[in-house]
Amino acid sequence: MQIQKTISPVDGRVYVERTLAGPAELEHALALAARAQKAWAQTPLDGRLAVVNRMVEVMLGATEAIAEELTWQMGRPIRYSPKEIQGGFAERARYMARIAPAALQDIPAEALPGFTRFIRREPLGVVLVLAPWNYPYLTSVNTIVPAILAGNAVLLKHSAQTPLVAERYAWAFQEAGLPEGVFQYLHMDHDLTAQAIADPRVAFVAFTGSVAGGRAVERAAAGHFKGVALELGGKDPAYVRPDADLEYSAVNLVDGAMFNSGQSCCGVERIYVHESIYQPFVEAFVAETLRLRLGNPLEPETTLGPMVRTEAAEFVRAQIAEAIAQGAQALINPKDFPADAPGTPYLAPQVLVNVNHRMRVMVEESFGPVVGIMPVKSDEEALLLMNDSPYGLTASIWSQDEDAALQLGAGLETGTVFLNRCDYLDPALAWTGVKESGRGCSLSVLGYEQLTRPKSYHLRKP
Repeated sequence: MQIQKTISPVDGRVYVERTLAGPAELEHALALAARAQKAWAQTPLDGRLAVVNRMVEVMLGATEAIAEELTWQMGRPIRYSPKEIQGGFAERARYMARIAPAALQDIPAEALPGFTRFIRREPLGVVLVLAPWNYPYLTSVNTIVPAILAGNAVLLKHSAQTPLVAERYAWAFQEAGLPEGVFQYLHMDHDLTAQAIADPRVAFVAFTGSVAGGRAVERAAAGHFKGVALELGGKDPAYVRPDADLEYSAVNLVDGAMFNSGQSCCGVERIYVHESIYQPFVEAFVAETLRLRLGNPLEPETTLGPMVRTEAAEFVRAQIAEAIAQGAQALINPKDFPADAPGTPYLAPQVLVNVNHRMRVMVEESFGPVVGIMPVKSDEEALLLMNDSPYGLTASIWSQDEDAALQLGAGLETGTVFLNRCDYLDPALAWTGVKESGRGCSLSVLGYEQLTRPKSYHLRKP
């Protein structure tokens, strides 16, 4: 019997212990899911919508308790944790529910005398969701809600850092009246997860996590002819053009780079600024960064909590030290953040200048509260540098000129182009990436396509 321990980054203590599932538990869950899905697929869409909408209300009613659990599990300041449920989770779930009737309706072919022809979207079967800890509800809701609305059953394996998230989903769905087996979770190790991925009863796998994790999922699914969606890493760039609102850009880019201690796949990790406003932008960015308060995330005045674990903080510290050794200049004195302590998850934010793309901190995902800022001479130079990355999740442009942003956007190798905002998922738009940021598409009307299969009906009248 294996025990999974969740170490809280708040104080280093064990916050949750759970027994890991074994092969017998996986077999039971998959058999139950396969049976339950058949009946659930026959449930009218109105009935599915009613259950999902009730589930959202149940979650919202428990926001305070869920927020505290989140903070203890992954370290986000308590002043922000409720917003994951009240904001993004509810917004995305409700939007995907609202568009479900249109997204799942039959697609007619043009009229042909003597024939009835249309395409119907059918559920895949059992969908396996592998979710991460950094935004544990936001990353999982993107697939769980539309999968269930489309008539699938869902098996959730959540991060070992946030196991209570899976249990909250199960509780909320049960309270909402979802039939047994349509949603289940298992706490599993890597080997059992790979077994679940390969199981023929699993029709689709949605993974959010690292590039290495994505490769492991692809290996486990290889040869089984099933769909795999991979939402992986990012090294998301921002470009501040000479006509940008300097103060607005600095404030929002600090938030985009430092919120959640930089632990966001679409967080801003590198910034290019037109040389004509470079110095005042850097000064404004540093001033805004110094307003952050690093400390115990359970205290309401804290705006920057610990990273998820000490190893993650040490990785970022090593990137920063290496960049400085290569000539970068650090503009933040860690002593301005007394809670900063090497050997712990508490890490001061850092702003680096005199950086270049030979430094790991400008090309390798940091996933922490550090950002490098470079001057550029033109839009063309900015575009080259923004594309100089193995990743392509989001990119943001800061400018008064929408036409210029659209022109730059056409050349950007990225899944989302922002103008004057960053680090945000709009559920009405496709969430997708290119290059090593992954494959597949969630949210929006298009998000239902990977969770259904088309069946064509070609009926000739007698």
